[in-house]
Amino acid sequence: MALSATPLTPTHAALLVFSTLAIIALVRPTRRSPKDTGTSDDTIALSAHSSDVVPGVLALIGNTPLVRVNSLSDALGVEILGKAEFLNPGGSVKDRVALQIITEAERRGEIRPGSRVFEGTSGSTGISIAMVAKAKGYDATIVMPDDTAVEKMRSVEAFGATVERVRPASIVDRRQYVNRAKHLAREYGPLGYFADQFENHANFHAHITGTAPEIWKQTKGEIDAFISGAGTGGTIAGVGRYLKDRLPDVRVVLADCQGSGLYNKVKHGVMYSDRESEGTRRRHQVDTVVEGIGLNRLTANVELGLPAIDDAFRVSDAEAVAMARHVASHDGLLLGSSSAVNLVACCKLVNKTQWRGTKRTIVTILCDSGSRHFSKFWNDDYLQKIDIPVNSGLVESLLRP
Repeated sequence: MALSATPLTPTHAALLVFSTLAIIALVRPTRRSPKDTGTSDDTIALSAHSSDVVPGVLALIGNTPLVRVNSLSDALGVEILGKAEFLNPGGSVKDRVALQIITEAERRGEIRPGSRVFEGTSGSTGISIAMVAKAKGYDATIVMPDDTAVEKMRSVEAFGATVERVRPASIVDRRQYVNRAKHLAREYGPLGYFADQFENHANFHAHITGTAPEIWKQTKGEIDAFISGAGTGGTIAGVGRYLKDRLPDVRVVLADCQGSGLYNKVKHGVMYSDRESEGTRRRHQVDTVVEGIGLNRLTANVELGLPAIDDAFRVSDAEAVAMARHVASHDGLLLGSSSAVNLVACCKLVNKTQWRGTKRTIVTILCDSGSRHFSKFWNDDYLQKIDIPVNSGLVESLLRP
């Protein structure tokens, strides 16, 4: 039985309100008083997302920067670059997917005025669907497991979407959150649209036509490895296939959380996690505190990506927790759980390939901000209850020569 997440404190709730907008606000210049004339010495060169006025929030999706993770890059002698997807307006990489799914459905006439969009999600996609749907004039219903971080549910509700929380269950159970969303869409009638992020190829399209070309342009085609986790499989499939088509020697690597079977699928051809046999599972989907990645079934988007994946690394919950706290304290990056998993895998790849000191370029995805993970992944009291240590030595061992 899953443990309930610790309720948000007023401090955490306040931090959540500012999330992505706060990050952007921090780099804006301070408005000078009329008496402050300023000098050239006061000027700070800031990188703008765009110099143009954009026609609404959806135009802010994508074209995210690559940020060098200095502490890891310097320690390992490589270039670890994170695609800063937490800067999307909905706060995660899933904004791209939501926009692609809804836009493609509109073009096919499956979404039209009066439609309601339904989706089953552990969080970030629900936020993005709710945001994109509202921006386009549609309502949304999001079905979520009830052990998902409460911040995510509140974010979905803030966009005016309806949230239904269900007990975590196996995909074969009709009450499982994806199956429940599909049922609700059918029950709603002709104007109900099931987004189906796991099986919808629009997910793959969002990355092979958007995320991947951006990375290629930003690195000028000089990239040695791409690392990503897989929740639906769209990111690693789209980016991996795009890069492989242009640079066959690039390494495409899966970062997999504990409890997920994808690691063994890549390494041994069998979808299996040894934690499934232990009888100590905390969750029905994937036994991990990490949210947003990990699967124990093959989805259509994962299948599109498997031929491009060269290797995989398993990352424990404790390693992810340690990495998130390391980059927060050393790089000023407050990241979510899946981003931390990706960065651990970057370090493991460098150590396995003996790339230390080679200045190789490794690109990964910084999926979302830690601001939507305060009640669980960033809550030390909650981690203690489920026996996950906060051990900085785990990162130190990855970086040690």
